[in-house]
Amino acid sequence: MTAPRKPFFPADRSIRADDSPLEIRRLGLVDYQQAWELQAELAAQRAADEIGDQVLILEHPSVYTAGKRTQPEDRPTNGQPVVDVDRGGRITWHGEGQLVAYPIIRLADPVDVVDYVRRLEEAVIEAVRHVGVVEAGRIDGRSGVWVPASDTRRDRKVAALGIRITRGVTMHGLALNCTNTLDFYDHIVACGIDDADVTTLSLELGRQVTVEEMTPPLLDALEAALAGRLKVADHTFAEAPDPTKGLPRAPRQG
Repeated sequence: MTAPRKPFFPADRSIRADDSPLEIRRLGLVDYQQAWELQAELAAQRAADEIGDQVLILEHPSVYTAGKRTQPEDRPTNGQPVVDVDRGGRITWHGEGQLVAYPIIRLADPVDVVDYVRRLEEAVIEAVRHVGVVEAGRIDGRSGVWVPASDTRRDRKVAALGIRITRGVTMHGLALNCTNTLDFYDHIVACGIDDADVTTLSLELGRQVTVEEMTPPLLDALEAALAGRLKVADHTFAEAPDPTKGLPRAPRQG
C-alpha cells in the first residue's frame, strides 16, 4: 500500500526504540476486558522503562469490541454486549480460533504511526502467504489484510488491525482469522465496511489452519518487520473508501 508520505525511517531500520529481544507471552484464552487491563498495565510499565518490549499472543472468548469511530448502525443486532475500547477503527468481533497479537513496544522517535501499521500488515501478509494464501494483500484506503475478489466472492478481510499509541508505546494490534466461526459478523457492520466480506485461513485453503500453526510464522514475520529485515512492499490490489474518514468519535455506550 502506498503511504501518504514516505516513512520517517529507512525501510531497513528498526521502528523499535531499542534492539533488545522481544518477550513473547503466550496467554491462551483470555477474557477481553482482562487482556485490555493487562495491556494498559504493561504499556505504563514500558513507558516508564520498567519492562522491555513484549508481544502478547492469545485468543478471546466471543466478544464484540467497538473502536473510537464506531457508529450506532454498526452495532450488533443480536443483542450481544459490546466492549467500547480505546483503539482506533470501528466495530469488530473476537472469538476462539482467531489469533490475536498485541505488541506492547516503545516506538523510536519520531513516532511513525503509519509505518507501524504498514509493518504489522506486512508481517501478516508474509505469514498468510507462507501457508498458501498467496494473493493476500492490501486495499488502498483500508487497514488490515485482504484476499481479492474471485468468481462470485467479494474482497474479504482475513486479518483486522486496530491500535493505540500512548507515550510512544503501542497497544492493541491485530487479529488473524484462522478457524473461527464467521456467524457473529452477520450481526454487525464489521469495521464499518458493507461492500466486502470476512474470511478465515481455513476457508481460503480448504483445510484446518489453526492458531497453533500460525503463531510461529506470524511471530517470525512480526519480529522481522519491526526490525526492518522484512521490508514493507506494495501489495495493493484495489482501492476503496476509508470507512473511518471524516467520522466523529462515537459516544461511549452505557
